Amino acid sequence: MEITIDLESPDPLFAQLIEQIKAAVQSGAIESGDALPSIRQLARDLEINNKTVAKAYRLLERDSVIQTRGYRGTFVHPEAKANSTIDLVAVVEEKLHAVVAELRELGATDSEIRVAFGEVLNRRGR
Repeated sequence: MEITIDLESPDPLFAQLIEQIKAAVQSGAIESGDALPSIRQLARDLEINNKTVAKAYRLLERDSVIQTRGYRGTFVHPEAKANSTIDLVAVVEEKLHAVVAELRELGATDSEIRVAFGEVLNRRGR
């Protein structure tokens, strides 16, 4: 699997990493149980910040595309192929679109929706 980063792309670096790893899983370039480079090694190879790779790995792990096994390393998840087809961002956008449309029908302004959305997100930690 070869990963390339396009610094001129409008897509964030972590998103480019996620998409390329998911594409490699889908194409069979990497398979269930295959080891992935460590965060430090991949960051060094791509000449990007460790935190960028860590964010991509964290989101891939959340989506069960990869799994971390402590000090043993990071590996492709057993269900990676099925899980890599799920686009959580698209699901979130679809659900938000429906809610925003419903709120607009009720007469809420975009400004009111934004403020309420921010309030709901801020309450998460409370």
